[in-house]
Amino acid sequence: MGRKETGAALGFLAPNLLGFLVFTLIPIVASLVLSFYEWPLLGEAVFTGLDNLVTLFTADPVFWEVVGNTAYFVIAYVGLNLILSLGLALWLTSNVRWKGAMRVIFFLPVVAPMVANAVVWRLLYTPEDGLIAWIFQTVAGTSGPNWLSSSTWAMPAVILMSLWQGFGYNMIIFIAGIESIPASIHEAAKIDGAGWWRRTASVTLPLLTPSLFFATVMTVISSLQVFAQPFILTGGGPGSSTTTLVFYLYQRGFQSYEMGYASSIAWSLFMIIMVITFIQFRGQKRWVHYS
Repeated sequence: MGRKETGAALGFLAPNLLGFLVFTLIPIVASLVLSFYEWPLLGEAVFTGLDNLVTLFTADPVFWEVVGNTAYFVIAYVGLNLILSLGLALWLTSNVRWKGAMRVIFFLPVVAPMVANAVVWRLLYTPEDGLIAWIFQTVAGTSGPNWLSSSTWAMPAVILMSLWQGFGYNMIIFIAGIESIPASIHEAAKIDGAGWWRRTASVTLPLLTPSLFFATVMTVISSLQVFAQPFILTGGGPGSSTTTLVFYLYQRGFQSYEMGYASSIAWSLFMIIMVITFIQFRGQKRWVHYS
């Protein structure tokens, strides 16, 4: 490639490279450096070394509660999301009527704004006159739990809203994976006398494992970073029962103005995501089939 071609290529790449440098790379490096400082935002930054991390892991009682809340959300949300999206994908790739329209309907919440969805669900959870309370009153004769004000039910409420928002994305991935399986394999299984359940268990699911792996990794990563749902629905409460790691980072950084400490939380979350993703990639050899 000549100089002119190189210059032209760099010219076309310059806007993206500049955006990546200004909005991604520099902030990442700055947050890493900042995690070694105590910086109250409006005061002078003081170098403290690893004190922020030591305090975070040994002397901050809220941190481990927040880690537990995040783990609760991730385990419940990821499991329910994969089960629901896979079940719908299997159904919508069978001989069902109006499956094209239903795919669009189920996918619509994914493209709807997260904030708007959360505001609507907050209204649905209203204990006196919300739709969910009305359904409980009609079916069971009781208005049901006070979803967003109960430390027991607040996190399930956040999980339910998040599930409604996000399952359509994995559903589309699974539908694409199922439809990419050669029809000849299913036809051969039919000739051998395999019914729908047998074909699903022995043909569809094994050949769908690459899609399952991708969906699992991406869903775990995104759920570890959950913020908007608890922020809008519960404000992290009641107490700190729905405070997640990113929400706690926001509280310490932008409410308490402890930028160095917030950066330590951010890098702790980064390490958690890296470790979990590494374990997933190491474990894929046991159950993911690429041929």
